[in-house]
Amino acid sequence: MWSIIIPTYNRLPILQKCLQAMEAQDFTEPYEIVVVDDGSTDGTVEFLQSHTTEFPHVRLFQQNHEGAAIARNTGIDVSQGETIVFIDSDLVVTPVFLSSHAKALAGSDRAFTYGRVINTSNFENPTSEPIKITDLSNAFFATGNVAIAKHWLIEAGKFDTSFRQYGWEDLELGVRLKNLGLKLIKCPDAVGYHWHPAFTIEQLPRLVDVEAQRGRMGVVFYQKHPTWEVKMMIQMTWIHVVLWGVLSLGGLLNERSLRPLLSWLINQGKPQLALEVARIFLNWYNVKGVYAAYREAVLIKGQ
Repeated sequence: MWSIIIPTYNRLPILQKCLQAMEAQDFTEPYEIVVVDDGSTDGTVEFLQSHTTEFPHVRLFQQNHEGAAIARNTGIDVSQGETIVFIDSDLVVTPVFLSSHAKALAGSDRAFTYGRVINTSNFENPTSEPIKITDLSNAFFATGNVAIAKHWLIEAGKFDTSFRQYGWEDLELGVRLKNLGLKLIKCPDAVGYHWHPAFTIEQLPRLVDVEAQRGRMGVVFYQKHPTWEVKMMIQMTWIHVVLWGVLSLGGLLNERSLRPLLSWLINQGKPQLALEVARIFLNWYNVKGVYAAYREAVLIKGQ
């Protein structure tokens, strides 16, 4: 038995496409789709409860809005499979997704497989998106598209529920899995298309807030694993201070000063390029956020 664990929060339209793709798998082994609703208010629960015949593999579980780490742990606890697959609820996979993971994982218990994730803003036909250089990832363990034996997750202690905001809970678990001696097997044939709406100016306040959250959770990550590798991952080094400080002109290039350029790029039909430009100041905010959170943590520790 395989268990596909999908935490979700207010993503009903794309979740439907996600589940339809998971139901259409060319896979001979039994599998279940464990959907953990994290307190959605968009009718997700009601929809799934009224469409059980359309999604026969789905088992629905509900919790209050407590974050992805707790939702994934809930999924692990209630899952019936010996092998766990984590995907996000905005991922649309191909029919050979599960069989590709199974083929790559066969005979390799002390390992896990990591599939390919291709970002797209094409809601109508997400799987038509070509792979781009920005889709490449060096992450060791990321829950967007990964398959692993359940007993390793339990032995590692599952996800740390102190990660209550955006970011790092999967990579932190990855450090513990690496310490157990697990190896990463890349599985490019297990393709998932990660849908997100095309970038707009209206998204900027949320993106700025996400970087602040990512900075705070990065410090939680570093406090658990105070290594140079983690410092590099969370951008808490002089290298990142210099890099993003210079590129953003010390913060002079920000969401206000670059707004005309970003709007022009979006109007020219280049929202992805606009987002890449915005990442200059978003990364600067992240660097500042992680150092601010670290100073606060040191101050609290010293009291």
